[in-house]
Amino acid sequence: MEKLRRVLSGAEDEEQGLTAQVLDATSLSFGTRVKWFAICFAAGILCSILGTGLLFLPNGTKLFAVFYTLGNLAALFSTCFLMGPVKQIKRMFEPNRLIATIVMLLCLALTLCAVFWWHKKGLAIIFCILQFLAMTWYSLSYIPFARDAIIKCCTTCLN
Repeated sequence: MEKLRRVLSGAEDEEQGLTAQVLDATSLSFGTRVKWFAICFAAGILCSILGTGLLFLPNGTKLFAVFYTLGNLAALFSTCFLMGPVKQIKRMFEPNRLIATIVMLLCLALTLCAVFWWHKKGLAIIFCILQFLAMTWYSLSYIPFARDAIIKCCTTCLN
């Protein structure tokens, strides 16, 4: 709104930096951010559920892998609306999330490779399971002490 006022009043600053222009063009209100987060996250869940349903159709493995991967990507990118894309990428590659992020992104890519290039349906399903586990482990990194609690619980159950 402020930018519109500057343009209409003739006080447009020609020397405005690129970063300021990008921030002006991409600033969203908190309500808009939450709405688009919910829409994107719900679309991700819907794609994942749809993909799971397509698994049981003849030759549905390809559709399953594509929809499941798209669902996970939509759910991952939905958080960009809450904290912004740059901050999201910085937080994804923090030392405590680095391995989980790499494994998650690798599983996303390998799922699609298994279906389209290698034509291995069983391998694609294994990579989808690994996608789920990697995405869960990545998501737990945002909850304080959640990973430690899971490790302790699994250790206790296995001993």
